[in-house]
Amino acid sequence: MSTIALSELNALGRDGFVAALGNVVEYSPDIAAQVAARRPFAGVQELYDAIKAVVERAPGDVRLALIRAHPDLADKTQRAAGLTADSNAEQNSAGLDRLSDAEYDAFQRVNAAYRAKFGFPFIVCVRRHTKDSVLRDFERRLPNDAATEAQNAIKEICRIAALRLDQLVVGDARLKVHGRLSTHVLDTSSGRPAAGIAIELVELSELGPSRVITRAITNDDGRTDRPLIGGRPVPIGRYELSFAVGDYFAARGVPLADPPFLDRIPLRFAVSEPEGHLHVPLLVTPWSYATYRGS
Repeated sequence: MSTIALSELNALGRDGFVAALGNVVEYSPDIAAQVAARRPFAGVQELYDAIKAVVERAPGDVRLALIRAHPDLADKTQRAAGLTADSNAEQNSAGLDRLSDAEYDAFQRVNAAYRAKFGFPFIVCVRRHTKDSVLRDFERRLPNDAATEAQNAIKEICRIAALRLDQLVVGDARLKVHGRLSTHVLDTSSGRPAAGIAIELVELSELGPSRVITRAITNDDGRTDRPLIGGRPVPIGRYELSFAVGDYFAARGVPLADPPFLDRIPLRFAVSEPEGHLHVPLLVTPWSYATYRGS
């Protein structure tokens, strides 16, 4: 996705401004047209606040049309007909293009139940979720009344718009839409950071196969060179972080049992705050380990 500087966006003619921001809110160039009249914007946050205000203050029929402009999640027919590039990338980021049969059936069931009750599609900012948490959100929201769900849909549309805007516009006062997941390994038997430990982060799934998110090697400080997840929300869900400590101690000539008492250590944890910083450290010896929730 190409980006545009906020200063350049402020200087565009109305049509250019609308063309640049026309799909920040799905299929809604009229939203961008109303925002164009409020220029110039001093920062990206101010621009987002203007978009959010136009969406939230729109008449009820306009908000309902906006909600209905969004696609169902994991719908093969809509994918074949053609999602917008933004919607396609967002659904793919959560793995909705790679569902198991059980997951696909679950999405079809909840999509149908939701549409039958409310008459509009279920909307959630999928870049903040895993497949499992999207399905849980469906079940949590399904008992609501239509007015509550319309409000929830508008809230999620604004979250989607914030992430699209963050990817598109470069300027001051950026949006706080990113989270971070990090780790740090300390070899407490030698009193130093554990360098060279292979790490794997896996997203766990109840109905389908687990998904490897990233692999890394700890550096001289016992950390990874980059966050395990960074520069985007950390999706709500369950994860497993595994550490190849057996290979690490063997490479350092530490006497070990055969096979070693600790070979690969898996830590299972959950993420509930997509825009937060979750730190999952490991303190390890050849015979013991500990962890805690850091930030």
